[in-house]
Amino acid sequence: MRRFVADLHVHSLLSPCAAVEMTPRNIIWHATRNGIDIVAIADHNSGANIRAAQEAARNMAVTVLPAMEVETKEEVHLLTLFNNLNELLAWEAIVKAHLPEKVNNADKFGGQFVVDAEDNLVAIEERLLLTSSSLGVKDVANKVAELGGLCIASHVDRPSYSIVSQLGFIPPDVNLAALELSSLLKRDAMLNKFPDLKKWPLIMSSDAHAIDRFINGPKTVFWLEYPNLAEIKKALAEGRISWLQA
Repeated sequence: MRRFVADLHVHSLLSPCAAVEMTPRNIIWHATRNGIDIVAIADHNSGANIRAAQEAARNMAVTVLPAMEVETKEEVHLLTLFNNLNELLAWEAIVKAHLPEKVNNADKFGGQFVVDAEDNLVAIEERLLLTSSSLGVKDVANKVAELGGLCIASHVDRPSYSIVSQLGFIPPDVNLAALELSSLLKRDAMLNKFPDLKKWPLIMSSDAHAIDRFINGPKTVFWLEYPNLAEIKKALAEGRISWLQA
């Protein structure tokens, strides 16, 4: 068993709110040089840059987990993580079927770029990704579990787009593997302000939309046999985690 530094919430330039420097290749390059062992590319409502990220990480000491940050009908952001690309693609098809048929306004929200492992532009996603789906929180968590993945509630301490801000509480029957904290507050202040969080496994991630944030933002340290989702799930359940805060 060894120590792995993980960032389970990183946006690529497919997310309209992310900087164009957030290409899969650039993310992996900086991960290798900053001791980040596991990266989950979690773009808004899409996984179109996952394949490029995994190809960019080939022969590198970085594991890329297929992921997506889904916005539910309650405007709750949930991290959804999977074992492999096939699971993610199956999930992506479900999410797309529940997104509104709206066109992205690049001038207002930013561009949505799909690239290859060499940073070459493959496509511009025209459909608006920065929007809520018609899937509820429980729908997302249950379907992700059926597909073999795990669900983590994003930045639960933030005043918007979190399960706490939108619902007012964390339903005990939602199939969540963990809760993610942002870096708004330090650990003790977070737990004092949100005492109910102590009931759940807690992770920290950068939620990076730019490289500086990816490098310097908070991370979670896992003690794992292997850098894969099954081991992460066990580590969360067994408390084999700690935080690296900025």
